[in-house]
Amino acid sequence: MTAESTFPQLDGVGATGIGSMPGTDAREAAKTVTGSLDALPHLVELPARGPGADMIGRSLGLLVELFARVEPSGWRFGDRPGRDTRRARSWLGEDLDALEEFTQGRTGPLKIQAVGPWTLAAGVELQRGEKALADPGAVRDIAGSLAEGLRLHLAELRRRVPGAPLLLQLDEPSLPAVLAGRVPTASGWQRLRAVDRQVAEETLRSLIGALDVPVAVHCCAPDVPLALLRRAGAAAVAVDAALLTERDDDAIGEAVEDGLVLLAGVVPSVGPALSDPAGSVGVVRTLWRRLGLDPALLARHVVVTPSCGLAGATPSYARLALSHSVTAAQSLTDNPE
Repeated sequence: MTAESTFPQLDGVGATGIGSMPGTDAREAAKTVTGSLDALPHLVELPARGPGADMIGRSLGLLVELFARVEPSGWRFGDRPGRDTRRARSWLGEDLDALEEFTQGRTGPLKIQAVGPWTLAAGVELQRGEKALADPGAVRDIAGSLAEGLRLHLAELRRRVPGAPLLLQLDEPSLPAVLAGRVPTASGWQRLRAVDRQVAEETLRSLIGALDVPVAVHCCAPDVPLALLRRAGAAAVAVDAALLTERDDDAIGEAVEDGLVLLAGVVPSVGPALSDPAGSVGVVRTLWRRLGLDPALLARHVVVTPSCGLAGATPSYARLALSHSVTAAQSLTDNPE
């Protein structure tokens, strides 16, 4: 088999990060990411700064004509932009400034991240207090607002780093729970009704189709709906490789044959010292053999990443995890068997 990747910007990239980093210093984080991940750096998220710097808050700050604020129960939509919206946008500007400083003259790809519509709907309350996921109209509004906000965000990145092809990662950790009816109501006493898989797919397809960049969908939860994401237009899927089971084999094999790129989270996001980069990608080699896939495809269809974001790591471990990912990816290229 000689399947061509539908994500040519990732061919030979080797490794990248998921998004979040520890600490509160945007410039230091951007310096670390661009220095460690020369082939594919990304715009960092620094949730330790507080609400608005977390992945939900950042993406809420991207929305157009939808605004949210922090309540004791979490994020809730409101009528007008307030302090929390302004703070989210300010921190994003700070992160963009830092990224621009360390990517001057860049012509290689650059990745940005945003939370997808289903995870936003599952994580943000409407003004009356229930999760937005309970209201199909609210979900449509979120998806449409996010599409417009991402178009503006991409335009800003192109202005700041004009030579870099852009890639978008949509973070959808709540998608499996949305599809299975496992998202709790705002009260926590019940579960919201499962969303029809066709509706979920069509919503993602509409959003992905509205953007002019390749899209990877990241989901570090069990039961990632790989076939659904591929049909929705995702050119890559980022997963925690430790959560893949043999039940996923058929979907992975079919997706790779169709050109999908797998961002394989094989480096622990937190934990003890890392010592064996080649061993880290053993799970990928085992998967490839089990599927009967050509080892020569590994470098074009697998990008090594940490298992999830690095916000919970120490700064020294985060740097080590990124460099470990790069070395592990090189071992896949050098010894695909």
